[in-house]
Amino acid sequence: MGVLMLSRIQFALTAGFHYIYVPLSIGLAVLIFFMEFRRHQTKKPVYDQMARFWIKLLAINFVIGVATGITMEFQFGTNWSDYSRFVGDIFGAPLAAEGIFAFFLESTFIGLLFFAKDKISSFMRMFAALMVALGTNLSAFWILAANSWQQTPAGYQLENGRAIMTDFSAALFNHSTLPRFFHAIAGAYILAAVVVTAVSAYYILRNKNLEIAKPSLRWGLVFGVLFSVLQLFIGHWHAKEVAEYQPAKMAAFELNWETRADAPLLIFAIPNAAEEKNSFEISVPGMLSYFAFGSTAATVTGLKDIPADERPPLLASSLPFHLMVLFWVITIVVLAVGLIKQLRGTIYQSRVWLKLSMAVVPLAYLANELGWMAAEVGRQPWIVQGFLKTADSVSAVSLAQVLTVFILFGVYYLVLFILFLYFMMKTIRNYVPQERRQ
Repeated sequence: MGVLMLSRIQFALTAGFHYIYVPLSIGLAVLIFFMEFRRHQTKKPVYDQMARFWIKLLAINFVIGVATGITMEFQFGTNWSDYSRFVGDIFGAPLAAEGIFAFFLESTFIGLLFFAKDKISSFMRMFAALMVALGTNLSAFWILAANSWQQTPAGYQLENGRAIMTDFSAALFNHSTLPRFFHAIAGAYILAAVVVTAVSAYYILRNKNLEIAKPSLRWGLVFGVLFSVLQLFIGHWHAKEVAEYQPAKMAAFELNWETRADAPLLIFAIPNAAEEKNSFEISVPGMLSYFAFGSTAATVTGLKDIPADERPPLLASSLPFHLMVLFWVITIVVLAVGLIKQLRGTIYQSRVWLKLSMAVVPLAYLANELGWMAAEVGRQPWIVQGFLKTADSVSAVSLAQVLTVFILFGVYYLVLFILFLYFMMKTIRNYVPQERRQ
């Protein structure tokens, strides 16, 4: 194993660990704002109790997320210096904006919300929740805009081997920014809804903290089903963008070898790269052409028309993509069944569904992780689509140096993950609403 491969594995490890915490922070912050809004509007104690509990979990998640995110960014300088040199003029702008306009906003107000909520006015407490929700979503936007530029670069020109920004707006709102942002945000909201319903189900099964569990369950189900429905349309929008601007990625996702009209939508396949075909395939004729371009007569690019050295890794692209879709479908079905049971008034007696809602939490997390994996692996071998390959971006460091940092990072992230699980589970198990403690 060389420096390039180990550096890629290290970044995948740190990015994957960091992304465990990001979606829940984004989605939970929005749910907490609505709880705070209802508390301020109605003055009902139930909304105060709900908000207090979920703020505790958000704070734990946020702190671990910050600790994992800062170290992850070090690697742009240590492991990927040639990449940083090539895109620094462009990539640095949204990262700086994220720190100034988003991170400081959310970190300031989450501190106010967590430590001083009983010392500020009712309106200010609601406003703080709004700023936390706004900050988390803005943070996601700036990061996704920077990453999207790597996928579909725009608003730049090449000078002396570097990408120089010529149009900030075009670079920021490149072809993939908005569909990728809304796709990732919807995924984060669904994950937060799944976590809220699962924790609520845990309390209901144990007949504990029902004053916050039952309303939280209703909120989680409505929130989750709403964004699950929206995700169907957003995901389709994003898929169309990938088919148009990153045809190699779409061909790898669908293991589509031939450039053709009436291209099939893949259900399952075993690729045979040596013979450039699938040894076994289950697919729906014409549906890839239809979903990608709105007509079964539309032509979809196949892998055979992509140079062999520019094709993404096939299984590492296709398998995460299809598992992501499968896990989201399972999650959405569970949420939809739960909402139906809620409307019928039978959900609290349905122990099977309550347990099932807890069981799908790992699937929701995996769906988010697998989506990122598919997006990043699917653009290989490019680190900047069409201009800079990953192999040409790695720093001139020794294998021993990378291995040492890899081990240290691995231990660091493992410790943080254990602390995350410990404090989250301890808070959930031991929580008692303030009114009963007094």
